[in-house]
Amino acid sequence: MTPSVVLVTGVSRFLGGHLAARLAANPAIERVLAVDTVPPPRDLLRRMGRAEFVRADIRNPLIAKVISTASVDTVVHASLSANPGSSGGRTAMKEMNVIGTMQLLAACQKAPSVRRMVLKSTTAVYGSSSRDPAIFDESMTPKDLPSGGYAKDAAEIEGYLRGFARRRPDVSVTVLRFSNFIGPRIDTVFTRYFALPVVPTVLGYDARVQLLHEEDALAVLERAASEEIPGVFNVAADGVLLLSQAIRRAGRIPVPVPSAAVGPVSRVFRGARLVDFSPEQMRLLNFGRVVDNGRLRRQFGFNPRWTTVQAFDDYVRGRALRPVIGPQQVESLERRLLGAARSLR
Repeated sequence: MTPSVVLVTGVSRFLGGHLAARLAANPAIERVLAVDTVPPPRDLLRRMGRAEFVRADIRNPLIAKVISTASVDTVVHASLSANPGSSGGRTAMKEMNVIGTMQLLAACQKAPSVRRMVLKSTTAVYGSSSRDPAIFDESMTPKDLPSGGYAKDAAEIEGYLRGFARRRPDVSVTVLRFSNFIGPRIDTVFTRYFALPVVPTVLGYDARVQLLHEEDALAVLERAASEEIPGVFNVAADGVLLLSQAIRRAGRIPVPVPSAAVGPVSRVFRGARLVDFSPEQMRLLNFGRVVDNGRLRRQFGFNPRWTTVQAFDDYVRGRALRPVIGPQQVESLERRLLGAARSLR
């Protein structure tokens, strides 16, 4: 059943803002409330059309008044942040992610009008370790529980949402565990990482990378908000890329870094505001992570349009990334770096 009044959080960012714009373009939806602590960029605000921007902090209990006054029946919580740098630091990020979600769920629990809840979560809840299975499905739990950062926030939030679902069994709850986003327009740690002319990697590791095109991500969120499809779904493209393959396809120069030097190197990049590497993202570059999207196809009814390779290539084309050096030179440099690394052992 098409919703009447939809509230979308995190509209100052790419996914939340463009989702609000898509929902506002649907004449069957009466109202779209676009919520964030800061207004979206001017061009994104124009795209949102008739969507009503509401400047509100979901950490504040006043969000309950917004929901009850507007008789919101569908909430799409898309404001979870993975980037401490753009969130004002790790403490502020955790407050917005965890405390904000708790307040939002408390407000929804009290609002009888709410009938559907959609959460933008992440496959990072599965963690990344050397003991991981080849492929994670939705029934699996991580071998090593996330110890901090975005992954820990997401795991806690999913736990709070399960509690909400028990208290409000009349509400349809959908959890979307997205793999890493890629595309010509979205700004993420991965899009910045692969745009670096010199890309640091962890010496001795070549992680499997599974991605999702930004347009597929938006299409899944729009479908979840528009139709009642409860459950937990891995949202990822078909296929994988080895990290080394992705770097070559982007025409970048890989620089293997010994494990002991990964921390200092990541701090240098963070200090230069080039890429804000978090510990869980560094583990992903070590061990990778691949998930099964079978339930997304069978139960959710969505087939990703782009494979991982196609999504990555579209990102490279869309960003007009020019090779720093040619493919043959890259392979020669890799061989030399590998030889130098072996001689240090």
